[in-house]
Amino acid sequence: MKRFLLIAITAALFTSCKDTGTDKSTKTETAASKPLYLGEKITEDGVQPSDSLKAMMGNDTSLVCKVSGKIEAVCQKKGCWMELKNADGSSIRVTFKDYGFFMPLDCAGKTAIVDGIAKVDVTSIDDLKEYAKDDGKKQEEIDAIKEPKKELVFEAKGVILK
Repeated sequence: MKRFLLIAITAALFTSCKDTGTDKSTKTETAASKPLYLGEKITEDGVQPSDSLKAMMGNDTSLVCKVSGKIEAVCQKKGCWMELKNADGSSIRVTFKDYGFFMPLDCAGKTAIVDGIAKVDVTSIDDLKEYAKDDGKKQEEIDAIKEPKKELVFEAKGVILK
């Protein structure tokens, strides 16, 4: 009788631990497809494509807004900046308010919604060289940077990564 009870308990344990056939990669993909919120929690309300940012700014030197774009590059040291690619080939460098958060290093190619302040700024030669280093550019490309660049930049208080 003890032997029969032992066999029944063992069988019950094995059947309760049996794989249910659920594909674990599906669970991971579902979790990975959820938006990732970084910095302040923001919404998608009122978002405009990053391509329209220059037109939205007009002659203003700064504008509080929310834009969306495809991530072209991310700082490979710690994710402290990213670039959003525009349809015309230009890009917008995005930094993060008070360095309060950083982007995942592998998020290039994904879509980001950023909420914050767009502004026209002059980026120094030293900063341009540092960005080029962070982006993994060759030394010749870094050395070719000889003058500051007036450009449209964005300081995000929050990001939704899709």
